[in-house]
Amino acid sequence: RPGPGFGSGIQFCEKQLLSVAIALMGVNLDFGIVKELGLSSLALVVAGVAVTITAAMGIGKLLGFDHKFALLLGIGNGVCGSSAIAATEQIIGANEEEVGLSVAIVNGLGTLGIFVLPLVARSLFHFSDLDSGLLVGNTLQAVGQVVAAGFSINEMAGQTATIIKMTRILMLFPLVFVLIFAFAKSGKGQGGKKPKVPLFILGFILFSLVPTFGLLSAGMTSGIKRASHYLLIVAMAGIGLKITFDSILRDGKAALLTGGLVFLVQIVFSSLVVFVVF
Repeated sequence: RPGPGFGSGIQFCEKQLLSVAIALMGVNLDFGIVKELGLSSLALVVAGVAVTITAAMGIGKLLGFDHKFALLLGIGNGVCGSSAIAATEQIIGANEEEVGLSVAIVNGLGTLGIFVLPLVARSLFHFSDLDSGLLVGNTLQAVGQVVAAGFSINEMAGQTATIIKMTRILMLFPLVFVLIFAFAKSGKGQGGKKPKVPLFILGFILFSLVPTFGLLSAGMTSGIKRASHYLLIVAMAGIGLKITFDSILRDGKAALLTGGLVFLVQIVFSSLVVFVVF
């Protein structure tokens, strides 16, 4: 673990840079994408997020984890991986170890899923290109993971998976406000204070208007996306530097089991819905 002399720099990365990264991340969204979805696909996304978070809370409770850590796992698995965890951890008042461990688990599971999900879709369930894209897009955690897994199947599966994934990211908007309302009622936000809408969430909303209404050129939008990506990497590194090996050894196996079971619930639920409805 870094010495005390690095504390202020790590804190800056973890707080200020993370806030800027999340705000800029809004340029990845385009509300117009909802028009490309039918009601069935939209219902699949909404139900998938709800089932994942509910499963995480239930499994986490059974295995003895704090509800905040379980919630982070559910949000990370259900919405958009590290970005969703980073966007909500201040609202729910999670501590550094909970954030770092949940980020590590969600990313690890997603990386494994890049190779497993295409096999599940094609070899196990014999899904069509469209159905394979629905499954991949509604289960993998990060956009890059979805793109890698989807396009490894073929073009149609990749495009479908990407659209579904971007719609899952849109679920971050209502989720943030639900969390603010829930934790404000209980007064269990960070430091025991009632949470307010973080400024970076307002920035996230404002930047999401850029692609939706075409406010900036493609080059400028691409530059903002790259800046957000690199800032998020630095911020995640700052969070990781505050995790101790003691915490990993103490909680790692059980936490990984929790995350793995949540991911399994995601896959089973989405597979059943795709098989029955689509």
